[in-house]
Formats: sequence, C-alpha cells, structure tokens
Amino acid sequence: MERTVVRCAEGHVFSTVSFPMQQADRLGPGRLIRCPRCARLRHAVPVEPAKHH
Repeated sequence: MERTVVRCAEGHVFSTVSFPMQQADRLGPGRLIRCPRCARLRHAVPVEPAKHH
C-alpha cells in the first residue's frame, strides 16, 4: 500500500495508508483523519513533496 504524507490542522505531519483521495469540490483535497499526535479527528491535507533545487 502506498503511504501519503499529510499535515493536520494543528500542523502535525505524519504518513497514513488510509488517506482517502477522492475529490470534493467544496472541501478541496483535505479530509478528516485521526491524527496520531493529537489523538483526535483533524482536517488534514496532503503535503507536497519538497522540491530540490
């Protein structure tokens, strides 16, 4: 399974295998997911890979 790196609304960055990627225009790319740092459901968005110069 492919892992997705996400950032929750509190700013915690973590990876998950269960990040649903279906698009909803009114919500954007974010989803509610349980953050392991907050231990609560948080709005999380995928983190863009760092671009190396």
